[in-house]
Amino acid sequence: MTRQRLLRLKSVLDRRQPDLTVLMENVHKPHNFSAILRTADAVGIFEAHAVHPTGGVPTHHDTAGGAAKWVYLRVHPTVEAAIAHLKARGFSVYATRLSPSAIDYREVDYQKPTAVIMGSEKWGVSEEAAGLADAEIVIPMVGMVQSLNVSVAAAVILFEAQRQRMRAGRYDRVQLDAETYHRALFEWAYPEIARELREKGLPYPPLDDDGGIVWPEGALPWTSS
Repeated sequence: MTRQRLLRLKSVLDRRQPDLTVLMENVHKPHNFSAILRTADAVGIFEAHAVHPTGGVPTHHDTAGGAAKWVYLRVHPTVEAAIAHLKARGFSVYATRLSPSAIDYREVDYQKPTAVIMGSEKWGVSEEAAGLADAEIVIPMVGMVQSLNVSVAAAVILFEAQRQRMRAGRYDRVQLDAETYHRALFEWAYPEIARELREKGLPYPPLDDDGGIVWPEGALPWTSS
């Protein structure tokens, strides 16, 4: 770990937005799933959410460009459980859906805690998810097609959220709490050691100004392979 690398990691964490997220409901094509994660990283999302029929996540790292390493992903057993989890944390949930009641996606106030549901490639957001969402949003289309590719639609909406938040100065101050910040920084900087410590049930030690691990007295220093 070099000081330059440490500063790079911290500069990204300094801009992470824990109260902005995306929920992928049965997005099953790997390139779409990974492209959404790549966009999530680009706009500063800290944790994304997914519901997948198999319980797994179809990431494709060539498309994600390594973004899967930098955006935490929480997989839920059902869309009902996912939305309940988000609402319990204070998120307003918006379903992307072509319907008479849908509002223009630009009318949403993304400065508030916001979760955007992106549906499966063929069927879109399910009736169950739409019924549990706070509102439905749509990207206005004036051509022959009615909708965009799911990963493109996610990018359009999330970059509008970024625009609003940048204008409000939300990226100018750290949004993560100190404990979450340290946990993420340690896991990003030392993933192998972090995994060993988790397996042993041990806390992450602090890092010094140069990114070195400050081991507690008497502790055995692990080294990543």
